[in-house]
Amino acid sequence: MKRFKTISTAFIFVIAIIFGCNVYYLISLYNSIRNNVERDVMTAIADADIDDMWERAARVNRAAKAACQTYTENGDSVIEGPRSISGVIDGDGNLITTTTNQDGKTQENRTSLNRDRSYTNQMVNDISRQMHETMDPYVDFNLTIMDSIVIKRLADRHIYPDFVAVEVVNSKEDILRGNSRIPLKRSDYDVFSLCINPESDMYYRAYMTPLTHHIVSEMSGVIVTILLLMVSFSLAFGYLFHTVSHLRTIEEMKDDFVSNMTHELKTPIAIAYSANDALLNYDTANDQKKKVTYLNIANKQLKRLGELVENILAMSMERRKTIKLKPETILLRPFVEEIASAQRMRGDKDITISVNVDEDVVVESDKTHLANVLNNLIDNAVKYSAESVVITIAGDSNGISVIDNGIGIPAKAIPYLFNKFYRVPHGNRQDVRGYGIGLYYVKSILDKMGWDIEVKSHEGEGSVFTIKIGKHEK
Repeated sequence: MKRFKTISTAFIFVIAIIFGCNVYYLISLYNSIRNNVERDVMTAIADADIDDMWERAARVNRAAKAACQTYTENGDSVIEGPRSISGVIDGDGNLITTTTNQDGKTQENRTSLNRDRSYTNQMVNDISRQMHETMDPYVDFNLTIMDSIVIKRLADRHIYPDFVAVEVVNSKEDILRGNSRIPLKRSDYDVFSLCINPESDMYYRAYMTPLTHHIVSEMSGVIVTILLLMVSFSLAFGYLFHTVSHLRTIEEMKDDFVSNMTHELKTPIAIAYSANDALLNYDTANDQKKKVTYLNIANKQLKRLGELVENILAMSMERRKTIKLKPETILLRPFVEEIASAQRMRGDKDITISVNVDEDVVVESDKTHLANVLNNLIDNAVKYSAESVVITIAGDSNGISVIDNGIGIPAKAIPYLFNKFYRVPHGNRQDVRGYGIGLYYVKSILDKMGWDIEVKSHEGEGSVFTIKIGKHEK
């Protein structure tokens, strides 16, 4: 058992290390997924920004068409602002953008492309910035439209926050364009900022419900699998520990049984041997009384040996589940009277047995095994009592009770009475002997019959064993 405890401790230690590693990797995975999600959110906001500018450009186009119609009718100018924007990349890898105003003047801007990032991304960013520089002074932001576009772009990436709202701020976090949908308590939301026009120091600042739920849902498969593995490990180890502890208890009970049985077998053998030795070596031919006494002693001890062997065989048969019951109709009173008469003749104590059963009570049971059950209960009542024993056997069609005035049973021992090899501890008393299989046999046979048994007892006040007769046999 010591080796088992050592191995178990090592096993628990290894499981704890594995669990710690799992927690560490889960945290790392959470951070990695969060970085990816935050990158997706920023990309969604950038895409939404471009979509929003197209939306604003469409509004400018509609306004320009309306102005052209007014110019045709009234001779007025259409709208102030740039007429066209173009961009190319030269042989040195520079982005050249040209702006043509209404007065025909052109303005050329040259931007060196960074070699450490995608040209496409830089072009998109630079063109977006220049579009903002050109459009923002003339077309105001519509944050309601921007909110809806951001929600759409997030949905394209399978991100579905419960709340999204965007406002325009500067680098000092002063609000340039407010959004009435954003609550005053902003600390409860995740915040993302995207620079849309560095020349004008303008940023989109997006508020959305925390992304933790989305991230955890992305990790749900891994989390559930790890939890199931840990629960399985725990249950398996708990079951193993329980089984080993149970086996250890059975082993201890078996050792006690072997020790008790050895003593029980030695005692009648030694007494019978002594009686036979006296008959052989001493002149008992002329002393008939002494001869009968020695023969009775030997006969009694041999009978005791027979009872021990019968109980061991019965227990062995029950273990192999080979007992075949032969139920028959039994008239209960004469059956119990016959058992009581045999028990009264034991002679080792002053035994009084009274039978309180009506004459017409009958039961359906295996006669041999029912007799063994009652004999075991009466034998225990005699064994665990003082020199004078008073036993009452009461019964009807519902049950049979064996009532005694013995030493009683401790309350803490009652739940274990019918366990194999279990014996009620009686301190240093040596006069109470047994081998812990009698009541186990009683319970096993009654279970096989479909019956039950219950015990009521108090120390110093005797015990009541009640057999509850079932309706059907198993």
